[in-house]
Amino acid sequence: MEQKGIIADYYSSKLEGTGESENCMQKNNVFIETAVKLAEGLGSSAIILAGDFCFVDVITDIPIYHAFSDQKELIDHLIFSTGEKGVSTFTNKMIDKSYHKLEELENISSIEHVLGNISGGTVVGIVGSIDSCAIVVHDLNESDMVKRIRECGERVSPEVVRAVLNICFDIATKGREGKKMGTTLIVGDVDEVMHRSHPLIINPYQGQTPEDSNILEEHNWESVKELAQLDGVFVISEEGKIHAAGRYLDVDARNINIDKGLGGRHVSAAAITRDTVAVAFIVSESGGVVRIYKDGKELLCIDKPQRCIPA
Repeated sequence: MEQKGIIADYYSSKLEGTGESENCMQKNNVFIETAVKLAEGLGSSAIILAGDFCFVDVITDIPIYHAFSDQKELIDHLIFSTGEKGVSTFTNKMIDKSYHKLEELENISSIEHVLGNISGGTVVGIVGSIDSCAIVVHDLNESDMVKRIRECGERVSPEVVRAVLNICFDIATKGREGKKMGTTLIVGDVDEVMHRSHPLIINPYQGQTPEDSNILEEHNWESVKELAQLDGVFVISEEGKIHAAGRYLDVDARNINIDKGLGGRHVSAAAITRDTVAVAFIVSESGGVVRIYKDGKELLCIDKPQRCIPA
């Protein structure tokens, strides 16, 4: 399906009255056309735009996504953190921020790939503001995030991992009804996990039909996010059946090494993955960080996961 530069009007309106709109659109159009040709030549699975772009009539069969970013925050940081240290400090800040933006784009493309929205291979990213741009080629097959998440597939169905991460990312980015919240989902080795835990509440999934307790069914995700506001963990099978919610893990947390500052939620989740072959997915209430634990160790940490939308 052909994709057009349909967000041109938005960025054109930002520059309206400045005398720069037409010039900007010409420059960015040339730049984006170059990126599209590169993506088509590489057989890339997607193009992701991150930053301020104004373009029209860019047509390609490759899906185009847009990752919104706060350019004002970047500019303010660069200007007001320079102080009296001069150009070298400004340059270092620019390099640091540029690297962060590239890493952010790599993470976004990896997240969308893991969630099944972008197929494998390469993704071409276009990072820029009104006055500067860069093209990035990210190979999803070499992505550390993708490789680590695939490790979960050794014990849990990849479709279940995808569904659990969809829920975790949604909670991490949106919370619930505007309020931050955290949760823990323990996936796999159900018998052992149930044996090593006890209920804090009446199990809301007891007596539920298979359809209504299947995490692979997207219509069940809202109820999971609603119940995530309660204390306790979810217990889910490797095939996706939600066996319980609101359970307390009875674990020995000694000899568990996790990052400083993390609390009981993370310690107990790490411990249950040491004592069983389950995988733990945790969303931190304070910062919206998603962590995965396996074999008692942190497998992956995704700091404030960002998503992109079709352009």
